[in-house]
Amino acid sequence: MATDTATGLSDHMRGITVTTVSCLAGVIAALVSAVVVGTTADAATGTRPLLVLAVAVFAQFPVLKLVGVDVADFGAKDNLYVVFMTFCLWFITYAVLLTSAVSG
Repeated sequence: MATDTATGLSDHMRGITVTTVSCLAGVIAALVSAVVVGTTADAATGTRPLLVLAVAVFAQFPVLKLVGVDVADFGAKDNLYVVFMTFCLWFITYAVLLTSAVSG
């Protein structure tokens, strides 16, 4: 049986919440990158999409706090997990968006 943390979320629900928010933040960051920066070859080689990714990573910690996850209890492993999951979903989604306009 999962134990309840101080916030009332079980360990399982805490993990699901962190994973869901990280994945959604990555997809949203890719969509924002595509809209704001664009999907051209020049946009893909710039650093502005990475800035959008960084904002998405830092913006999700207050969101996690709002939904009841104790982010003060995060260790290095938890923070790396959030960054990694956000980056992976951003990378995959933005790559799909970049290549969707390519014609052979």
